[in-house]
Amino acid sequence: MPNLRQLYLQYVGQTSDFSLAFEVAKASGVYLYDTNRKKYFDLNSGISVSSLGHGNPQIKKAIHDQLDRHLHTMVYGEHVQQTQVKFAELLTSQLPEHYESLYYLLTGSEAIEAAMKLAKKRTNRRQIIAAKHAYHGSTQGAESLRSDEAYKQAFYPLLPAIDWISFNEEKDLALITEETAAVIIEPTQAESGVNCAKEGYLKAVQLRCEETGTLFILDEIQTGFGRTGHLFAFQKYGLKPDVICIGKAMGGGLPLAGLIASKDCLSSLMKEPALGHITTFGGHPLSCAAAHASLQFMLDAKVIESVIDKSDAFAELLRHEIVKEVRRDGLLMAVELTKRKYLKHVVSKAHELGAIIDYFLFNDRSFRLAPPLVISEDEIKKACHILQQAFDYSFRKYN
Repeated sequence: MPNLRQLYLQYVGQTSDFSLAFEVAKASGVYLYDTNRKKYFDLNSGISVSSLGHGNPQIKKAIHDQLDRHLHTMVYGEHVQQTQVKFAELLTSQLPEHYESLYYLLTGSEAIEAAMKLAKKRTNRRQIIAAKHAYHGSTQGAESLRSDEAYKQAFYPLLPAIDWISFNEEKDLALITEETAAVIIEPTQAESGVNCAKEGYLKAVQLRCEETGTLFILDEIQTGFGRTGHLFAFQKYGLKPDVICIGKAMGGGLPLAGLIASKDCLSSLMKEPALGHITTFGGHPLSCAAAHASLQFMLDAKVIESVIDKSDAFAELLRHEIVKEVRRDGLLMAVELTKRKYLKHVVSKAHELGAIIDYFLFNDRSFRLAPPLVISEDEIKKACHILQQAFDYSFRKYN
């Protein structure tokens, strides 16, 4: 009789031939449990999704309550649904007045797709500029924004009129012209290994977009909802992007994404043609109920206020002779090792000892840390003790 892992490999479509194939039996707080009841620190939060950990009681109650009301009733935008209205009202109340409207979508990739369409429609231009070594999603439009040929050449032809600037290089901003519909950029490049914006850089991008009539679109899919120590990263930089793409932690563990902008900006998708973007499951009532409970908990419990201190604690406890650098934007962190060959052994040994960490797409010397924002000081110490053991093991193996 085949076991669960064998059935998984046989029947579930794979994304690579090196799947971790970790069998999850249960999740609670900052822990995942396997089928042998062994617990592991979830130090990735499902790639920044489970920012309040697993099994938050308020989120579970909101989901149960909504289950008793209704699930899907109609494609987004056609029915008035209480959970959509309540969450949009709560979220926009936490933002500057300019951001008065939330357009619901399902995934971060779809948010990028809709933002690209919005930019072309609003400006009547076609060129879109992204930053090199960024990741904005895997649909064909989002994939077109990727600069790395090795990842995308198998899917040609992709969208035309895409160009790139080097992140943190202000001289490249001259490439943004009156022909540019939008610049789409992350405030911190996650998949490059947490490449943070230099002081003044994002302001310079915004200014150049204003000069050329180009939409300034900020991809906050991974940095949003407290991950950087602010509700959104644009707030700490004093930015005013035209459009903000959001997702991941937005749904409190359920799939949800969206665009935040002014009502006037988003109205460009309403006519000529009408239904400029259609989404069946965007703003699903269950996801919106979870999102509202998640954000309300985050605000009431002042979760975001402790993020920087927790980030500092991780950085202090991760000092080791094989650690070259800890780059971080709040609790989005990259731990760079002194030798590339250490990496896979640190990741695998940490897993063996009970801590789940992960790789980056475009950085082969660093591992990702993005723990739940609710991780406690004691849990940070215990998790870092496991990572220190993994460092020691890798150092002994290669020295």
